[in-house]
Amino acid sequence: MKINGRTVLVCDCAHSMPLDGAALDTDGGRDGGLRVHHQLCRAQLDRFEASLAAGEPLLVACTQEAPLFTELAAEAVEGTDRESDLAFTNIRERAGWSEEAPLAGPKIAALLAEAALDVPPSGTVLMKSEGVCLVYGTDERAIEAARTLSSRLDVTVLLKDPKDILPPRVMEVPVFRGRLRSAQGWLGNFDIVVDDYAPALPASRTALAFEAPRMGAQSRCDIILDLTGGTPLFPAHGKRDGYLRPDPDSPAAVAKALFEAADLVGEFEKPRYIDYKADLCAHSRNRKTGCTRCLEVCPTGAITPDRDHVAIDPHVCAGCGSCASVCPTGASSYALPPARTVYERLRTLLSTYAKAGGTEPVLLVHDSRHGDDLVALMARFGRGLPARVLPFAVNEVTQIGFDVFATALAYGATQVRVLTGPGNAGETAGLAGQIGLAETALAGLGYGSGRVSIIDAADPDAVEAELWGLPLLTGPLPGLFLPMGNKRTVTLLALRHLQKAAPAPLEVLPLAAGAPFGRVEVNVEGCTLCLACVGACPTGALQDNPDKPMLSFAQDACVQCGICKNTCPERVISLVPEIDFRDSARGARTIKEEEPFCCTACGKAFATQASIRKIETALAGKHSMFATPEAINRLRMCDDCRVRDQFAKGDNPLTGGVRPLTRTTEDFLREREMRARLQPEMENGDD
Repeated sequence: MKINGRTVLVCDCAHSMPLDGAALDTDGGRDGGLRVHHQLCRAQLDRFEASLAAGEPLLVACTQEAPLFTELAAEAVEGTDRESDLAFTNIRERAGWSEEAPLAGPKIAALLAEAALDVPPSGTVLMKSEGVCLVYGTDERAIEAARTLSSRLDVTVLLKDPKDILPPRVMEVPVFRGRLRSAQGWLGNFDIVVDDYAPALPASRTALAFEAPRMGAQSRCDIILDLTGGTPLFPAHGKRDGYLRPDPDSPAAVAKALFEAADLVGEFEKPRYIDYKADLCAHSRNRKTGCTRCLEVCPTGAITPDRDHVAIDPHVCAGCGSCASVCPTGASSYALPPARTVYERLRTLLSTYAKAGGTEPVLLVHDSRHGDDLVALMARFGRGLPARVLPFAVNEVTQIGFDVFATALAYGATQVRVLTGPGNAGETAGLAGQIGLAETALAGLGYGSGRVSIIDAADPDAVEAELWGLPLLTGPLPGLFLPMGNKRTVTLLALRHLQKAAPAPLEVLPLAAGAPFGRVEVNVEGCTLCLACVGACPTGALQDNPDKPMLSFAQDACVQCGICKNTCPERVISLVPEIDFRDSARGARTIKEEEPFCCTACGKAFATQASIRKIETALAGKHSMFATPEAINRLRMCDDCRVRDQFAKGDNPLTGGVRPLTRTTEDFLREREMRARLQPEMENGDD
């Protein structure tokens, strides 16, 4: 059987799970049907090799023996110009090893169809480390750690507030005293500033002594091993590449960090997790702050304001995806894989499940580390996953937002559960907000509460109990729409499908403050149609008309960033969070329009009537330049006519007094001579 051009190889793992090849073939055997193997990795390995020889892409329903299959595939193409094309999926722990394994046929068919999809490659970020390492500690343990690393790395020791440290008999590594004031950067590119910086004195006898300290010493290094046990140098320090901070009181943790640090030399690639499009960003315009959602949820500090937009440092980004989940415009989108791939996976998984006869599906979103481990433990030692629970692995559960929840429910999921774990500690604020938004929307449409929630547990028994105790809920018929367009477009497509099939299909659904959907309320009496809001709107929700004074609003484009409200000089704009399902919300509607004001002198249209009225009210009789009817009338003139009238009426405010005569040295000398000649006559009383 082939799915998406891939030949599917299925094995029941030595009859440990019931598989019905005919039931799994959702194409009805049109391409030969699905053959179930029993020991594909051992006694029937020749069948895998025969499929390899055909040179077609393969999908193997086994992840345990993926290294073996990958090695055989590499040998098969060695010395040729062909490349192996293998994909793997786990149907054993996720479906076959379960109390409801006989009922898991639809789920297995869905898992196979999802795994056969093509996933585009993601970009990478290059980091280069030359092995310059700073060991930051407080006592002899830092010196001993540095000595251990010195054979592999270029190590320097920095001691914070050292006391009574015995000088090393041989100074194998340089030792300094100092306190890190600041540290920035990543593996291969750390910039540090040190206060109280001083090198050790070679004449130190009973305890290390140091030279006179200085402040603000700057340096760079590739790796930082922090053994102080104090406050971490970075937020979310466990996700900062090149920064190792074990518990100095735990020899095992320190040893693990030393092994890791010793290998951090060379060139390293990390995924470029976020695809950022600055032109879609609604952070700020003209120094008026709007959306700050990504800045608020980023745990590593990788996102910083950058004038009207934000900047995302891919070297610091740890890939939690919180920024992508909360971004209302799609300016920040997750790239591992792209959002479009996630939507297509959802559509394929849920539609195949329904086509194969599955009902009441529950989507279990989990990561490929903690989540896969818990699923495997439940399958091996417990009841396994219920047949209607469809596991959906992503790189980070915090990358999931309202768009994914709405799309999953529109494609037929009755509930969504997000499995978090220790790796998400302190990073679920954005996820919780997105779940709250989904719950508000679903409850408002009559679907009730509890459709989307988090399972925060590290105990597989607790997770298993919650999944098996989920209530049976019905949902709308799966939508048939394709996930085309940007994040917002797909979200609105899903919401409109849910609204049409809702038990209580409201036309306008109120939302809580801060939701990225809504309209602007404009006090039209106070609006002068200056259109400052149009120029500031980052999404084009507010629009003008080049032919006449007009303000229009397209609600589907509004993300409630608030820039228009902060920009409006009249303070007549307010935000109303809601989702309007009416057709009128899809296009632009006119908020205010009026005829242009024409110059009273030449008849040229140059302003709006409302703006002229406001200026007259503010200045007429209240300003010295507009105290007369003639001066007030100039407010009703265009720029050119106003200037001409000002000069023609003779009351030019720029006109100065009588220009004084130019005086020269000769004038001064002549006047002095005349005064000298007239002085005796005045004293004698002569006329």
